[in-house]
Amino acid sequence: MKMNHRKLLLFCFAGSLLLLLVICLLGLLIPESAVSGSFLEARQAPSWEHPFGTDAMGRDLFLRTLKGLSTSMMVGLAASLISAFIALLVGVATVLPSRLLDSCIRWIIDLFMSIPHTVLIILISFSLGRGLKGLLVGIAATHWCSLARLVRAEVLQLRNQHYVAVSRRLGKSGSWILRHHLLPHLAPHFLVGMVLLFPHAILHEASVSFLGFGMPPEQPAIGMILSESLQYISAGMWWSALFPGLLLVLIVLLFDRLGENLRKQLDPYSAQE
Repeated sequence: MKMNHRKLLLFCFAGSLLLLLVICLLGLLIPESAVSGSFLEARQAPSWEHPFGTDAMGRDLFLRTLKGLSTSMMVGLAASLISAFIALLVGVATVLPSRLLDSCIRWIIDLFMSIPHTVLIILISFSLGRGLKGLLVGIAATHWCSLARLVRAEVLQLRNQHYVAVSRRLGKSGSWILRHHLLPHLAPHFLVGMVLLFPHAILHEASVSFLGFGMPPEQPAIGMILSESLQYISAGMWWSALFPGLLLVLIVLLFDRLGENLRKQLDPYSAQE
């Protein structure tokens, strides 16, 4: 039964990666001319020709949503990968025999976790001139703290194990212990942490763009689409916010549940629950 569940999880993981790849490729392949406006087709309700309808400028919301979701997912993927690497490096730095360094790491983690992510992302993005660069740096710089704390706790536990002490007495170097003892144990935490960071990064990208501190207005990002739709919901254009927002929520929930199930399978304590 466990093998069947694990095979199902592996199948879902592969399917989610395929979905991520397909959406990103579709977003890159959709030409700019396909999402250009035409006032003759403005404010059209969902139909076979325009499944998500059109906005006030006559742009096809289905194609814009796919292109915006592709941008959000690429930003989320890059930010979660960078954040996971930062968390791994910070957590592994605990191995170094320096109380001052460990105290500085704990102080930096507590400092970043004491400030709301959205506020910090807005400040970083605004200071870097907004746009894709500022948003990516802001998300990557604020989402590593929780995973770094988990990796640090795991490293503190692993370095006191008997096999690590035996390796030290046999004359093995710190880099050898890191490669053969610590990193194999930390790999599952890195994978699960990166998967769980991904939906949070997407949501923060959409929320910051929605507030006007992320992507520029001409960029078809999900946050910008939802921000623009607020002006026309009262005029009866309910589809302009419903379908892009619903697709964003479904993608976020999919990867969030995937990360939770992956964590339960890779964590020996959770796997017994």
